[in-house]
This record gives sequence, structure tokens and C-alpha cells, in this order.
Amino acid sequence: MNSTYTDPILDWYETNARDLPWRAADATPWGVLVSEIMLQQTPVIRVLPVWEEWLKRWPTPSALAAEPSGEAVRAWGRLGYPRRALRLHQSARAITERHGGEVPSSHEDLLALPGIGAYTAAAVASFAFRQRHAVLDTNVRRVLARLLTGDEYPPKSQTKAEIRLAESLLPLDPPTAARWAVAVMELGALVCTARTPRCVDCPVLDKCAWHAGGRPAYDGPPRRGQTYAGTDRQCRGRLLSVLREAEGPVEKPALDVVWADSVQRERALDALIADGLVDPLQDGRYALPH
Repeated sequence: MNSTYTDPILDWYETNARDLPWRAADATPWGVLVSEIMLQQTPVIRVLPVWEEWLKRWPTPSALAAEPSGEAVRAWGRLGYPRRALRLHQSARAITERHGGEVPSSHEDLLALPGIGAYTAAAVASFAFRQRHAVLDTNVRRVLARLLTGDEYPPKSQTKAEIRLAESLLPLDPPTAARWAVAVMELGALVCTARTPRCVDCPVLDKCAWHAGGRPAYDGPPRRGQTYAGTDRQCRGRLLSVLREAEGPVEKPALDVVWADSVQRERALDALIADGLVDPLQDGRYALPH
């Protein structure tokens, strides 16, 4: 562990951390797990109200597991990437069946839950149970790339070298390591941002290899921003919105009117069915899954 980097960032976090409910002292491991799934590819400001409503309705994994998966999809609202709602529901059932309704503290057990990958398992183990793990999300990878390797952005795919580098910086004390993990993440979210980094506010500016090298531009493959308007994703969202807002199954014409391109609409509907987000009923109507 290199205190040259960790101490200034931990000190910065002490005074600059956002007051987020899943970071509160009374946050439950379930609340942390829900936040981690919701925050994937979704900004905090959009997640906050949905997370709060979700925890009011389903304060425990068992509470969610007792309801149909379609209710999780309905409550997901407009967060996007609704398959995450199904993964949470599947995880809630697994936690209820395998772990007595308590989110497991073991990194291995977390990783064995449906839809939980390496990042989420490490994040929950760190943030909910104060364990020592390298937690590498997009923000952390960007901070470490700039700070230590002098690159504006990390490689497109995570590498073993990145993991080893992140692990080499972990404080030996598990609770401190957990705090370091969230501190680096926060630095990337608030200061070392992707497009307009506020280097003047960085607590390790004098140690940053990217800054020292004159902030060289990224020279890897083109980084394309995600589009949404007119895509199958938007079409899927429109179709799913009809089903979320309906009190029961809907007739096909109710879906047809929300998207003019019939070929794209049918393709999007087929994809929703294949993903388990929509149930086609025998009478020709459609509903959220049960």
C-alpha cells in the first residue's frame, strides 16, 4: 500500500463525500446491494428516488422475493436497462432460499448470486461488510489510469494488470481499504471526470502522471457516446412503459400505437419476451412477468 496516494485521497473524501443514503451508518447490506445494481450505467440523481421507494416497499430480500418478478420491473420505472430489476429479483430469491434472507458477507457467496459479477460482489463486500477488495468501476479505472499510468482513459476491457495495480494500493486494514475504495470512486465521479476533469481540485494533482505528462489525449480506439433516440432501446422502453402503467394485461394495439416502425417494434417486443421482461399470454395479450 502506498500512502503517497491513499492518504491525500482519504483526507479529501472525509470533507467532500456526498451524503448518500446507501453510505449511511444504518444502511443495510440489502440497501447497498440494491444501490450497486441501480447505479450501473445510471447517475445518482436518477437512482435516489427509486432506491428510496424500493427500500420502503421491499426493505429485505425476502420481501421482494415474495412478489412476482413483474412487480420489480414495474417499480424499476425509467431507470433503464430493466433486466437489472430481474437480476435483483433473482438475487432476492437466492438470498432468501440459500442464506435465510440475509445478504451473505462472503465474497464467494456474493459472486454466486444470480446476475452478480466481480465488480458488484467486491463492492458489496467492501461497502456493506468493510472488507478488503479492489473495487474497479469506470470511475476508479479512470482515476488509476491517469494517476499511475499517465493515460487519459483505461483500456476498453479490464486487464489483469489493472487489478494487480488496484490491489497494490489497498490499505492493509480492511475497513480503511473499504473506505479507500469508495473514496477513489468518489474522486472519479466528482473531480477526475471523463470529459471535463477539475484537476485544480484534485488532492493528488502533484502526483498525477497524466497531468505531469501534459494531459496527453487518448490514443486508443474511438470512444463513441451512447445514442438513444430511435434505437431499439428506446422502443423497448416505450413498450415496457405501457405494461408498467397498466393495471393488468394489455391488448396488442395498445403496444402498437407507441412506435410507428412495425418491424423495429416487433423486434423490440420479441427481445423483451426473450429477456423475460414481458409475458405473451395465450389470449394474445401481454403482461409483465409473474
